[in-house]
Parts: sequence; C-alpha cells; structure tokens
Amino acid sequence: MLDIKNLTVTFNDGRSGMAVRGIDLHMKAGDTLGLVGESGSGKTVTAHTIAGLIERDLATIEGEVAFEGHDLLNCSVEEMRLLQGKDIGMIFQEPMTSLDPLMKIGRQIEETLKLHCKFTAEERRNMVFEVMKLVGLSNPDLTYKKYPHQLSGGQRQRAMIAAAFITHPKLLILDEPTTALDVTVQAQIIELLKRLNEKCGVSLLFISHDLRVIRRVCKKVAVMYNGVIVEQGDTEQVFNDPQHEYTKELVSAVAMRRRVNV
Repeated sequence: MLDIKNLTVTFNDGRSGMAVRGIDLHMKAGDTLGLVGESGSGKTVTAHTIAGLIERDLATIEGEVAFEGHDLLNCSVEEMRLLQGKDIGMIFQEPMTSLDPLMKIGRQIEETLKLHCKFTAEERRNMVFEVMKLVGLSNPDLTYKKYPHQLSGGQRQRAMIAAAFITHPKLLILDEPTTALDVTVQAQIIELLKRLNEKCGVSLLFISHDLRVIRRVCKKVAVMYNGVIVEQGDTEQVFNDPQHEYTKELVSAVAMRRRVNV
C-alpha cells in the first residue's frame, strides 16, 4: 500500500544537514507501523512528507513515495488534495491547534465529506453521528453543537479521530496523538485506534517517542536516529532483542523508568 524508497528530505531554509536521509519503509493494507525516535530524528518530517504537508518550495525531496500506485512526490497538487483526507488521514498531537475554535464540532467533522463526497446535508449529519458513536463520543446530537473548548482533551482527540476517519481512509498517520493526554485517556485512545485497525482495516502509521505506546499499538516498528532508520522489524523482536546501539539505549531507558516507578 505504501512503498518508500531512498527518501531524502533537505530543507532550503539554511538548516544544516538532511532532515531525512535515504530511508526505506513499506506498509501493506491493515499494517500497524510505529516510527520511533527522539525529537529531531526525522520521524515527523517523514510523516508530513507522506501526507503532503511539506510545501514543495521549502524543501528538496528525493527518492520515491508511492501510495497505492500514486507517485506522491511527483503528482499534481490537485491529485494530492484528492488523496489528503479521503484516502490518507492525519491526526496531530494537540487537537486544539487543529480544531477551529469558532466552528462547532459537528461541522468540523463533516468538513472532509463536503470536500470529497457528494452527500446531502442530512446524509452528512447522519454520518457524523455514526462516526461519533464509533469513536466513543457520547450524546452525538449534543456534541455536534458544541465548540472545541466545551470538550475535554480526550473528547477533542476523539473528535479529531472522527474527522480523520469519516471518509474511511486507507491510511491514518498519527503524530504523537496521545502525548498530551493523561494516562487513563491515553489508554482509551489507544484501544480506540486498535479497534479501528482490527474492525475497520485502516492502516496506522504511528509516530511517537514512547516505546510503551508503540508496543501496545503497532506490530511493526522502525527506529529513526539523525534522519536515518537504524533498525526495523517486528515490534516484539526489535524491543526484546535490539541490535543497534541507539535502539538499545531507548529500550534501556524505558526499563529504567519502569524500575523507578515501581
């Protein structure tokens, strides 16, 4: 479904070095792939490149990024816009920076339907109610009319997931979607994402620095360091028997925090 070969991203604004250096990634339909690494490792740049969120005049992007036969690096802006939201969804860390504070939640969730699908207003409203129920937003008729500030952090993140999922995309890219949430809400969102993958078949590309979250969500993992993928494979195998020194440091740090918290 997603085939990345020798992807290199270099920003043209004077930042030194390459943000991403010759990486390869592959995902099949239904896959759950975690992309882990410290801040500045290149994982978010990789995700934004796939999602078409890096303006082409701001960076030099080389290599191949193919999504179901579409050449994402060389397709037209119009073709990319058709894929964004409909087949490729994106969920960010902090929904308050993505949600319009002046627009009611229901209207924001159905916005993608207006852009990509031809439904009546009543059909769109019914679809919003259905996806709200799917992601665990109670009282859809009331929630539809609320503004973002009237929802809790967990509810706002569920609303973002609903907005990204309402067109039933084939790939969801999640950039640290649980980092800003407390432990209880984080666990609920993780279970929701696992259910969307298992029951609905959506593929998940999960960006995080938290190995514990990746272990709970993703069957495969790729570890990034300084713009390069240093290790990738089955999540349990990589975390139980890390081969690269950087991966060993990440796994060791998680084990140390666990001992401190006991």
